[in-house]
Amino acid sequence: MSRVVSRAGLDAATVARVATEARVSVGLVQHYFASKDDLLLFAYGQVTADIGGRVAALIAAGEKQEQTISAIVSACLTELLPIDERRRAEFRVTHAFLGRALDNPALAEVARTTSADIRARLSTAVTNGKECGEVEPDVDADLAATRMSALVEGLADQLYLDPNRSVGPLTLAAATDETLRACLADVFTGECRHHWPSRT
Repeated sequence: MSRVVSRAGLDAATVARVATEARVSVGLVQHYFASKDDLLLFAYGQVTADIGGRVAALIAAGEKQEQTISAIVSACLTELLPIDERRRAEFRVTHAFLGRALDNPALAEVARTTSADIRARLSTAVTNGKECGEVEPDVDADLAATRMSALVEGLADQLYLDPNRSVGPLTLAAATDETLRACLADVFTGECRHHWPSRT
């Protein structure tokens, strides 16, 4: 399903085409998926699980290397941007799902929960930043998380729709990187105290 949607769009993702892609019978697909929405929900789950796995790996690697929380958050947010073919395909699947969710309360609830989970993870990162000194104590973690997630969502839309445009003297990719860095610099204004002993 994911491959069909990423290549040809949601309208092309018929049960017959998905069966052909998976090299199984139409009857077998219909046995497990009663509707196109069920197929799309499955594809959406696969994509979000893949992204979640890569993000978890980035967090684990960052912690092992004693990276700052800001650096880890930056790497994780970049994983949500359609900056290569794999992530462009994932973007298309997730946004096909979001479009379908506009008229389907069950799908909308899954989308809402996924978005809330991303914000919760970002809020936790900001809270952890307060504990180690990277974030000022009076910063509202939920507000900062909403700001970061909204920024990445908007940048992702622009990167998918018009990846080759220029922003002043910069490519859109370079402008995206600079914009994201500036946002994180506004949130993570301090220096992590936890790694000071290892830097002396």
